[in-house]
Amino acid sequence: MSTPTAPAASPARRRPRLGAALLCALLTTLAACSSAGPAPSGVAVPDGELRIAFQFAPRSGYALDTDDAFVLSQIGSAETLVVAGPDGTAEPALAASWARVDPLTWRFELRPGVRFHDGSAVDAAAVVTALRWVTGVAAPPRALKGTGLIMAADGAAAVRITTAKPDPILPLRLTSPNTAILAPAAYTGSGPPQVLGTGTGPMRLTATDGTQSVTLERNDAYWGGRPALAKVIGTFVPDPSARALSFRAGDVDIAQGLPEPAVLELSGTPGVDVQTVPAPRTVSLFMNQSAAPFSDIRVRQAVQKAIDRTALAEQALAGAAVAASELFGPAVPWGSAEPPAPPDVAAARALLAQSGYGPDNPLSVRLWTYPNRPELPVLATAVQAMLKAAGIDTQIRVADYSTQEAEVLGGRYDLFILSRSYLTDVPDAAGVLSSDYTCAGSYNLDRYCSPQFDGIVAGLPGASDTAARQKIFRAAAARLVADATGVPLVHSQENAAARNVIGFRADPDGKRLVTAQLAKTG
Repeated sequence: MSTPTAPAASPARRRPRLGAALLCALLTTLAACSSAGPAPSGVAVPDGELRIAFQFAPRSGYALDTDDAFVLSQIGSAETLVVAGPDGTAEPALAASWARVDPLTWRFELRPGVRFHDGSAVDAAAVVTALRWVTGVAAPPRALKGTGLIMAADGAAAVRITTAKPDPILPLRLTSPNTAILAPAAYTGSGPPQVLGTGTGPMRLTATDGTQSVTLERNDAYWGGRPALAKVIGTFVPDPSARALSFRAGDVDIAQGLPEPAVLELSGTPGVDVQTVPAPRTVSLFMNQSAAPFSDIRVRQAVQKAIDRTALAEQALAGAAVAASELFGPAVPWGSAEPPAPPDVAAARALLAQSGYGPDNPLSVRLWTYPNRPELPVLATAVQAMLKAAGIDTQIRVADYSTQEAEVLGGRYDLFILSRSYLTDVPDAAGVLSSDYTCAGSYNLDRYCSPQFDGIVAGLPGASDTAARQKIFRAAAARLVADATGVPLVHSQENAAARNVIGFRADPDGKRLVTAQLAKTG
């Protein structure tokens, strides 16, 4: 499961049809390629039942320390102390407020009167039990790794959390679905917490069928107001074409992650609301700087100038992505919405000549990627053609990511196209900047090392102000562009379709779908 962790979704927008003309010509079976307006608002059906085709299925028995926590969050069963707002700041959820007591200690006041689905109270003891479990597992979730959290009740309605070192973004860490608070009864067994009937969300999880389906019923005592839906039946459908087929057939009311042809078709269907939102994920071309030829910045700059990123987004991917000018895109408030610089093949050839490459000494490199995300081989083929026009020959290899990871991490590759979520579970970019681009970064695929860049990132541990942190993120991204550290190609987008539904909004961070406001109409 991909783990998007951006701030809460920005307003959903209808996908720009950048490549629509081409697709319309190909999709001859469609009646039309015009875009319908948003579905009518409708009137909520009292005690309605909703059916949803989810993109990702649970893989670990709904264990909170795994990505299955995102499923529990999406279906409206489990909740965290804090949620992330659209601007990337922390907002109250099960915690009504919080304050930093000293550099290592935070105090969280709990929302009064909240009860778990089993009727027990959400008090300090219950929160401590839940957080101690998730921080005590053998491999703590990414959002909490290395924090050294120590939890203690401060009366019945507050919790003190101490970190091993000053952590200005602890409230944002607690937005991770892995930190969801379940009832004490969930933790009485020896295995993962029991998720049936132990959450706090608008819907109570009543039945699961492995990786096939879930059934939820309304939590009438929900602290956020009585939910509009009486029941939700969710099915997990990993194949995007099958999700689209299920939606077309009317078997489900909402379908996530549809293939681009289906998005185009459904966008022209009256009564269907197709939403597309930018996702905090960038597909980048990584260049191994630890060896020739990409240890030479001129060669890296030549690759930068040879690639037409706008064409990749609008033509190769038919408008299913946004051309990237830098690492961070429109999914986050500090990301760039500026278009990338246009390609300059002549300048690319000149830079290669300065580096000693040309007709008498042609440059030939390996370009690797993986098929797990279907857009990656498509991009690899397009990039290969663009580099050839500039005088760089590439040999493409498409293989499962797991078979290539050791070689890529070890610097035994030339070019690698990778899709990467740049928020890594927390709506803050410090983690990915540190792990992927600092000299000591554990996932530094580019083998990039810049004292200037490390100096920029070094200011993050002491920056608690959101605006100050986002200023550092922007400066770091600009430094990567200046140093020709890889080539961000496109920013991904997430989509979903709904029919006869109100209160629905596609969420790129994969945390919210079923809410108290979601309702069936008609």
